[in-house]
Amino acid sequence: MPALQRSEATVRARLLEVRGYTVDLDLTGGPERFGSTTVIRFGCTEPGADSFVDVEPAVLRRAVLNGEPLDTAALDGNRLALPALRAENELLVEAEMRYSRTGEGLHRYTDPADGEVYVYATCGPDLAAKVFACFDQPDLKAPFTLTATAPEEWTLVGNGAKVRGEKGSWEFAPTKPISTYLFTVVGGPLHSVHGEHDGIPLGLHARRSLAAELDREAPELFEVTAASLDRLHQLFDERYPFGEYHQAFVPEFNWGAMENPGCVVFRDEMLFRSPATASDHETRAMVVCHEMAHMWFGDLVTMRWWDDLWLNESFAEMLGYRIAVEATRFTGAWTAFSARRKGWGYDADQRGSTHPVAGNGTRSVAEAMVNFDGISYAKGASALRQLVAWLGDDAFFAGLNAYFADHLYGNAELPDFLAALSASSGRDVPGWADAWLRTSGVDTLRAETERAADGTLTALTVVNEGSRPHLIEVGGYRVEDGRVVPAGRVPVELGPGRRVAVPALVEAGATLVVPNDGDLTWAKIRLDPDSWRAVAQSLSAIEDDVTRAVLWEHARDLVRDAELDPAAYLDLMERHLPAETSDSIVETVLTFARTHVAGRYLPAARRAEGLAAVSRTARALLAGDGSHGIRLAALRAAVESSGGDDQLTELQGWLADDAAPGALPVGPELRWAGLARLAALGRLDEDAIDAEAAREPGSEAEFGAARARAARPGEDAKADAWELLFTPDGVSNRVLEATARGFWASGDPDRQHAYALRFFARITEAADRTDAVARLLGQALFPSAQTAPEVVAAAEAVLADPALTPALRRNLADATDDLRRTRAVRAAF
Repeated sequence: MPALQRSEATVRARLLEVRGYTVDLDLTGGPERFGSTTVIRFGCTEPGADSFVDVEPAVLRRAVLNGEPLDTAALDGNRLALPALRAENELLVEAEMRYSRTGEGLHRYTDPADGEVYVYATCGPDLAAKVFACFDQPDLKAPFTLTATAPEEWTLVGNGAKVRGEKGSWEFAPTKPISTYLFTVVGGPLHSVHGEHDGIPLGLHARRSLAAELDREAPELFEVTAASLDRLHQLFDERYPFGEYHQAFVPEFNWGAMENPGCVVFRDEMLFRSPATASDHETRAMVVCHEMAHMWFGDLVTMRWWDDLWLNESFAEMLGYRIAVEATRFTGAWTAFSARRKGWGYDADQRGSTHPVAGNGTRSVAEAMVNFDGISYAKGASALRQLVAWLGDDAFFAGLNAYFADHLYGNAELPDFLAALSASSGRDVPGWADAWLRTSGVDTLRAETERAADGTLTALTVVNEGSRPHLIEVGGYRVEDGRVVPAGRVPVELGPGRRVAVPALVEAGATLVVPNDGDLTWAKIRLDPDSWRAVAQSLSAIEDDVTRAVLWEHARDLVRDAELDPAAYLDLMERHLPAETSDSIVETVLTFARTHVAGRYLPAARRAEGLAAVSRTARALLAGDGSHGIRLAALRAAVESSGGDDQLTELQGWLADDAAPGALPVGPELRWAGLARLAALGRLDEDAIDAEAAREPGSEAEFGAARARAARPGEDAKADAWELLFTPDGVSNRVLEATARGFWASGDPDRQHAYALRFFARITEAADRTDAVARLLGQALFPSAQTAPEVVAAAEAVLADPALTPALRRNLADATDDLRRTRAVRAAF
């Protein structure tokens, strides 16, 4: 059955008013299926009309509408017709449902560390029907009451507060009205830590084998949670509206986190079984703040349809970073946004699949998933920062509070938001939205200068080559005796296509000019030649972290646009990164240099040369006096880029000792990264991988061993990995991802070329698998470094196949765009 269309959802929303759901789950029936019984009470505005309910069972046992049995054989895909509705209706659906192994629906996981079993529900955007019968669209919100039967040793956590939970019988209090995609339940022999803040009960939960990690991280998690609650209560008139606040860390989760009201779910890698950098902790804090912001943006007030996804994600993204900076000890979070997060969005906004932030034209739920991208997150957050700068905090938050009051526990669309902000500010917010939210693509802000023969700046003009207005700061710097001294920042308002002179920085004697200094807007920048030479000479001497992040992103963008030789980027890295003080910047630069510059943009014959530059830089950082986080980030890069007998022997020594230079510990994740590197270079056979996996069983060993096996260079290893990747239901989502990550790590050029062509011959099979599998194969297994003309032609031929699902088509189209860009960079240099 095709995915729900917007036109169908509009009709159903006009027809139905859902009063409430009672969902009863039986989790005791074995490893393949669970029982699901749902009672839905709903009204119909046109008695006598027909509609349908969404349900995707293994077996549909019974369906009863208003006391009359329905024909279960009439189930059409995932839709069951509901004929001749009354003004008030009650629907009972009893079914057996399938557990998921791909993180879609009710996911079941057996922990290899101890054999214990865990489940958790992921229902967005249209997966709720895999768990219970429902009207699965965001604008049919209703209260949920959950009851469940589970093994007696289990603990369950859900959206509502626990009413009872004894001897395997569980009941939870009714929730406030929420959308179906926000339903969840988490179960298993959980280890839990409880707390309270400002009258709100708090809970942290993880599988039992992560008890030590949860106990260790709980103080910081509670600290960030409390600080975020306090700041949001200062900003919003409406207090946190969903009772208790639980945060559950679960295995094999496809996303970073999910904002289920009352029970936020995170991927359990965020409990850091391996040593973590300051950037890792900062990112987790931002995610905690992001998900809490969703309690208002997305949960309290929900978008009416998926084309307004930005009303959820852009706001949570902007507030996640802002609250982390304003309310927690992670005050440098905007540096990570500039250094790493925005690059994800800039890349998306320059592909053929780019779309407006709002009103993105989503016609079906199948298209909704592909817009959970860098545009809806990073670009939307940047647009909101511009809006706040234009309106001011007072008018902005006054408008938001009016918006919440008008749509409490309901749904809203872009015009509702614009009307609230227009009323609070008295400004033409719809006009601003036309320029910022209804258009796509990235503007470029260019610095044009005139200089005397000795390089002295005599005139400066900033040019907006795009179609949006920008509020920015233009930064000026002087280079004095090897130091970079700020000469000042000048606020500039740049209209579309406008040129604005900035004489103040000329008078201040600036040598280096940085448009968008402070990174307040969404735009590429282009420096004048003298400023770029100053960057090449003195980047590491600039004191401000965000300014350095903006300039590193500028360098990355120049490489991707084939305006800077990839080798010059590596030179910039070797010259300046060893003095870097931000581990967010260190991680971002080393990762881009390894995966893109060496891994893609340099031809195969120069790849070892590129990795050697990464390795030298990483080892220089390891030998330096940087922070623990910087040296740990460097160690990760050193492990992933090791090559040659001496470095591989050194790597084997690190793994044997479980420690690296400076007594840096080698945790499970880094250990398996090192083992995968050794396997790719022929230093680790299958028996050794099996022995390592048995050494410390757990999820890291399971995923790491899958990656290492696929990374081995022999034909048998590649054939085994290939068979696993294209066998439906063969392995879980995370094992599939690990296998795909390892596959291209080795192999002679002819074999890799042949497998690249085989990829395009078989990838259409993924259209018959789940969206999560299609996304993993379309992204992680795409042959991104194979740029031969016949490979590009094969990619383009696949995109012409009408059988591709929207998710698979988008992933392949984006990867093919990147492949063309790689060809352009190689051709230019």
